[in-house]
Amino acid sequence: MSNGHGCCKTGPGYASPLEAMAGPRESLIYVTAVYSGTGIEKPDYVATVDVDPNSATFSKVIHRLPVPYLGDELHHTGWNSCSSCFGDPSAQRRFLIVPALVSGRVYVIDVKTDPKAPSLHKVVEPADIIQKTGLAYPHTSHCLASGEIMISCLGDKDGNAEGNGFLLLDSEFNVKGRWEKPGHSPQFGYDFWYQPRHNTMISTSWGAPRAFTKGFNLEHLSEGLYGRHLHVYDWPGGELRQTLDLGDSGLLPLEIRFLHDPAKDTGFVGSALTSNMIRFFKTQDGSWSHEVSISVKPLKVQNWILPEMPGLITDFLISLDDRFLYFVNWLHGDIRQYNIEDIKNPKLTGQVWVGGLIQKGSPIIAVTDDGETWQAEVPEIQGKKLRAGPQMIQLSLDGKRLYATNSLFSTWDKQFYPDLVQQGSHIIQIDVDTQKGGLKINPNFFVDFGTEPHGPSLAHEMRYPGGDCTSDIWI
Repeated sequence: MSNGHGCCKTGPGYASPLEAMAGPRESLIYVTAVYSGTGIEKPDYVATVDVDPNSATFSKVIHRLPVPYLGDELHHTGWNSCSSCFGDPSAQRRFLIVPALVSGRVYVIDVKTDPKAPSLHKVVEPADIIQKTGLAYPHTSHCLASGEIMISCLGDKDGNAEGNGFLLLDSEFNVKGRWEKPGHSPQFGYDFWYQPRHNTMISTSWGAPRAFTKGFNLEHLSEGLYGRHLHVYDWPGGELRQTLDLGDSGLLPLEIRFLHDPAKDTGFVGSALTSNMIRFFKTQDGSWSHEVSISVKPLKVQNWILPEMPGLITDFLISLDDRFLYFVNWLHGDIRQYNIEDIKNPKLTGQVWVGGLIQKGSPIIAVTDDGETWQAEVPEIQGKKLRAGPQMIQLSLDGKRLYATNSLFSTWDKQFYPDLVQQGSHIIQIDVDTQKGGLKINPNFFVDFGTEPHGPSLAHEMRYPGGDCTSDIWI
């Protein structure tokens, strides 16, 4: 067995992305659920959701692990060990790493002892992180083949982007220091992905925490408080080798993924504000370049804060066989599937509307170039109207099921979808046609975070116990 559940001769995860595709079907998902910023004075928590269709508790939250503090804003999660440690028989995928974006804490959660009822193992306190590194606002966590944990941090304790960089924890979750060499910090921080065979790590740029934590303000953009760059690092050396300016077509580049095949020297980044999928690639001289791969045109709208509405690509992922790319438009409300087998010419193969600001019943109306008005048809699921827009997504290992949550960040949720904070998040499941392409809502699956015991909560990132296409990296 090499699935991380009972390894004897190998480490966690899978030998290759294609082996991972043949792994067991997911039966549980761990989801960050947030009360911070909602007005409910309760701690955020990690929810365990049953996604086994043969289970009596299918499509329900079966366990909640509250963290000990208020005001954390749990956000993204990673692992202590993943497929990058497959060659190390002593490594175990035992702990979920849960950085708290606002408070700066890092929670370490044991999901191995009882996968259906995770428990808190350790808290890395912000005072310790700040004292040793100056870093705050932790975001993306990846495990390294060395057993260490690397976490991108978006600023200093005062919310300035200038203090951002990469936190290193050792295998016991003690603060080791910064990963990058002194003087090699990026301009802004957010996400990162590494491709060891090309000795490269690339990181992305959201903005200064003192700007984005207050909600989105266009003036902050013109004041230079948001990013548009990719930072190319020597891996594992930590030297900043190149900075790619994505220009006006690449404002707020958020999630980044290399292709899963570790031999490949290309991948994608989603530029949220300009709503472009941008492909980056290695050139013949060994430097890196980029091109706009897919563009989502802004919609002309009536009754909104601006005359044009961007799609706002907030998350995307790539299937483990590198055939399909999926992304969400959080404001428009659709999820898209593209065939990327011809990497330079992605083809739209599936699209489904699952929310958004222009759905029927909304006061906001889209207008075509011919002056015709329209709104998106969004079906109800189990009698429930879909709220907000699709935000984080996760794909089953075999590529046949796509899960979507709908909360971005509590202050942005309140700004763009105030009803979401009152009514709570949900998780939906999309059935995927992996032969011809195509997306269809599963009417039998709906996880309603509006009915949680302490009141409606905001659901963000999802993880399977055995790893997935946005956590695991192959070397």
